[in-house]
Amino acid sequence: MTDFRAYRINQEDGKITAGFTQLSLDDLTDGEVVIRVSHSTVNYKDALAATGAGRILRKFPLNGGIDLAGTVVSSESQDVEVGQKVVVTGCGLSETRDGGYSEYARVPSEAIVPIPDGMTAAQTMQIGTAGFTAALAIHRMEQNGQLPANGPVVVTGATGGVGGIAIDMLNSRGYEAVAVTGKSEQKQYLQSIGASDVLVRGDLDFGKRPMEKAQWAGAIDNLGGETLTWLTRTVGYQGNIASIGLAASHELNTTVLPFILRGVCLLGINSSECPRPLRMAAWSRIGTDLKPQKLDTIAANTVMFEDLPNTFKAFIDGKVVGRVVVEIS
Repeated sequence: MTDFRAYRINQEDGKITAGFTQLSLDDLTDGEVVIRVSHSTVNYKDALAATGAGRILRKFPLNGGIDLAGTVVSSESQDVEVGQKVVVTGCGLSETRDGGYSEYARVPSEAIVPIPDGMTAAQTMQIGTAGFTAALAIHRMEQNGQLPANGPVVVTGATGGVGGIAIDMLNSRGYEAVAVTGKSEQKQYLQSIGASDVLVRGDLDFGKRPMEKAQWAGAIDNLGGETLTWLTRTVGYQGNIASIGLAASHELNTTVLPFILRGVCLLGINSSECPRPLRMAAWSRIGTDLKPQKLDTIAANTVMFEDLPNTFKAFIDGKVVGRVVVEIS
């Protein structure tokens, strides 16, 4: 096989460097399956890694990109067939192994999920890690008794990739989804993807008591910190809070009272290290009852591989709404 193009991240004298380079398969981290990558995505985590604004990579050098989709070109696994259309999200991509910003990727078979029937590679990347995380959150909440009839589910960080797709998925499942955002100008966008109401974070009274008036049957939180603390105070009896991010803070200052007196359940969602059976189950639902209906609105932006570096700054500056797909080949 001839050399191919990749966007590679390195560290030199403590400083992060990144750029396009030519690689061969021998340069890639190990795995039983080689994939011809057609599409990837840009997540906030990808921007942090490529710019050095956050410490994401645990080894250097590595190709960036925590998501990829494409076609299997060789396989040493009985579970994965040559010619199969597949998707990989998380699983150490661009952390401990080469990621999706490459025309070819080599990954372990347990990371691979067949693309659901009726979906394209580009659509799976419109969903990507963000949508998979949203689906996993809803899946876990419903395993724990969450039902549309229980009442509204609030989603924080709603203009981000996870938040937007979570609202879309909840709406399609019959839930009343309420959006919380720091971007008041995005109210119309959030309503267009299914939010029944939009709350501006700066206008909220987070309260001070261990428990405030119950407002929500459940919550999906992207922020952590005082917002997550507020959710523990305001989610009602036997409600579920899916904690999926820490965009605001990793801290949580609360008491045990909501958990004891209201039976509130705090569910930690780790989509990156999700075991394959659960990963397969979530993607199966993404192709059926959790299939987003507003993907073309949430993921309206597609960039070519060569334009990738220009996209990272917009993420770091907080100027991106929704999802961005990268066309690799």
